[in-house]
Formats: sequence, C-alpha cells, structure tokens
Amino acid sequence: MITFLELLVNGISIGAVYALIALGFVVIFKATDVVNFAHASLLLAGGYVVARLHAAIGFWPALLAGIAVAAVLGALVEFLVIRRSKAATHGVLAIVTIGVDIVLTTELTRRIGAEVLAMGDPWGSRVVHLGPVPVAETRLVALVTAALLIAVFLLAFKFTGWGVAMRATAEDPETAALMGVRLGRVSLSAWAVAGALAAVAALFLCVFPTPGLDRGASFAALKAFPAAILGGLDSTTGALVGGLVVGVTEALMTGYQNDLTFLGRGIGDVAPFLVMIAILLLRPAGLFGTKELARV
Repeated sequence: MITFLELLVNGISIGAVYALIALGFVVIFKATDVVNFAHASLLLAGGYVVARLHAAIGFWPALLAGIAVAAVLGALVEFLVIRRSKAATHGVLAIVTIGVDIVLTTELTRRIGAEVLAMGDPWGSRVVHLGPVPVAETRLVALVTAALLIAVFLLAFKFTGWGVAMRATAEDPETAALMGVRLGRVSLSAWAVAGALAAVAALFLCVFPTPGLDRGASFAALKAFPAAILGGLDSTTGALVGGLVVGVTEALMTGYQNDLTFLGRGIGDVAPFLVMIAILLLRPAGLFGTKELARV
C-alpha cells in the first residue's frame, strides 16, 4: 500500500506538470486551430537557458530568463512562420510546426551534446514524508506550482479581456474580428503563453529524481501530447484531467512493470499512448472536446 501511495502521489505531481504542457497545446489550438508539434523544442529551449545560466546569475533569475526566452521563441515562431505561411489548411501548418521543431531541437541537442545539465534548483534531493509515504520535495513543489499556474490561467481565461478575446476567437474568429478582436495579437499571445508554460514544465521534468537536462528531455512533451488529445484539444479542463490521467498511468505502470513483464519492458513509456487510443476509440473528440473538433 505504501508503494502504491508513493506511486500515486508521484503520478499526480508529474501529471500536473504534463497538464501545464498540455495546456500549451490547448491554448494554441483554441487561438489558431493549429496543432503545435514544435512545443517540445520550446520546452527544451526554456530548460536549456535555465541550465546554462543558473551558475552565473543564480537560479531564480535564470528561471525567469528561461521563461522569457521560451515565450519570445514561441512568439517568434508564430510571427515569422505561422502568420506568414501561405498554407491553405491548418493541417499543413501542423506539418510546418514539425519542421520548426526538428530545426530547433537539432540545434539545441547539438549544444547539449552528451552532457546532463544540472538545473541548479534550491530543493536538491531532499525527501519529505507524508505519513509513511516518502516523496521528493521537488514533486510537491511541482504539484503546487502547476496547480497555482493552472488556476491563474483559468481565472485569466474567464475574467480578463485577454481571456474573453481568446474565447471569442475560439468560438467564431470571423465574428470576433468584426467585433474588434485583434486575431493576430491573440495568436501571438497564445504562443508566448504556451512557451512560458513549457519552460516551467521543463524545470520540474529535469530536477530530482531525474538526473538533469539532457537531449532527450523534449520527449516529455510528446508524453503530454496524449494528455491534450484524450482530454480534448479545445478544452482547458481536458488538459488538466488528461495530464493527471497520463501522469498516474505512467507512474503506476512503471512502478509495477516487474509484475507486468508479459506486457514487455518500458510499458510505462507507451501506456499513456495506449490510454489515448482507447479513449479516442470511444470518444473521438476526447473526454471534454466538442464533437465538431477537426483533428490532424
């Protein structure tokens, strides 16, 4: 039971981080109807800046710099590539983002090389005990941080002018434009917000108990993709639920993989995708997505 509770807490905490990444997918999709496959490179860029700068300027300034760089990079992708693309369909734009991701990820992995970069976080390898259950302090910080950021985003999405513009654009972009909503500004801000969320997620994916940032860190964004899909690409609530489902599934399947050897090694890595496929067979739009949703 203690093992189960430990895996469950870890799964919820990492699931909250996946929810941050999935939220980035959803924000961009709601603003532009584009599935952003370049999200992994934004995550890697933000984490790389933090890892390189923390020794020189300190952890917190480095974290702010990483968030800013990822946000600016996301905005530049939208402004220089997406907005100027002459693609006739959103499916083609999704393919364009794959090309952007390959270019950015290749350059970042070249810079990282074979190194494993420490993030310089203040929590280190400390472990706290929730009753009999040992939990890494970084996991608890990740859970609290992700919960706060998601709550702030949902409140802003519902009560601020930016949120109203975003919802109007998602509902009917032509009518929103006629009512004075600047679609380009909404799209630019969505990509910037997604980049910032990816940078925060990168931090918590690369601190203890993981060894640090390496060139495979961007694979975590691919794990969050099933979270966005199974929750519904046009649903912020779906991003949260999907992230938790993926995190808990991955943690439990990885923790009990010795008892599931008949499924093969590494079942924890593929389990989120299996869950995604199973849910999409029953609900093609995802758990909270609208039925009209068009998929790429």
